[in-house]
Amino acid sequence: MDGDNGLDRRMSLGRNLTHGMLDRLGREIVTGAFDDAPFPTESDLAKRYGVSRSVTREAVKMLTAKGLLSARPRQGTVIRPSSAWNLLDPDVLDWLLDRKLSLTLLRQFSELRVAIEPAAAALAAQAAGAAELERIDRGIARMEAAERGEDDTLDADIAFHIAVLNASGNPFFAQFRRLVETALRTSIRFTNRIKGRTASVPAHAAVRDAIVARDPREAAERMRTIITDVVDLIDGAPA
Repeated sequence: MDGDNGLDRRMSLGRNLTHGMLDRLGREIVTGAFDDAPFPTESDLAKRYGVSRSVTREAVKMLTAKGLLSARPRQGTVIRPSSAWNLLDPDVLDWLLDRKLSLTLLRQFSELRVAIEPAAAALAAQAAGAAELERIDRGIARMEAAERGEDDTLDADIAFHIAVLNASGNPFFAQFRRLVETALRTSIRFTNRIKGRTASVPAHAAVRDAIVARDPREAAERMRTIITDVVDLIDGAPA
């Protein structure tokens, strides 16, 4: 029976056992599965998932590199506090989406977006070429289509914000793509709980119009308004 269970767990990891183990353990750590128990040893993990210790060892190394784990002599492998996690790592951001919705995390996401996206919009108003402007306009078109039920509202909203980041012409801003996407997905989970709350197409179109008009100050202010609206909703939400 234990052999059958081990096979089932191993198959659930997918074809790449190491990355399957990485994803499974990372998700469990971030969502609190080990909050009330010590992190298992490599031997225990190998037995639990029916894989070799080399697979578990490599997965643990990768989680350590992402800041989730720490291995110390005579203390074994322990989970590090969330403040030590590499929150810009794409895997960690994906795992965060599986956590129970936290208004604190949502506010922190929004605070970072306020620091990043208005500046990106201002740069886009100065640097965006015809292709970048077309992508931004396409994002608005998708949001309008989503309101008619012809596109996904979340994907359309994300497409617009990513287009603005890319249009900034600054590769460092573009690198925040996954962070902004995760923040938006978390934000939508929250705002969808408020009846009738969806992304405002006119508010996003105002950002587009300011970028097209080459008005950096107006583009930044319009983008800031979109994000601070979410912050106001968070602050007004019950604990």
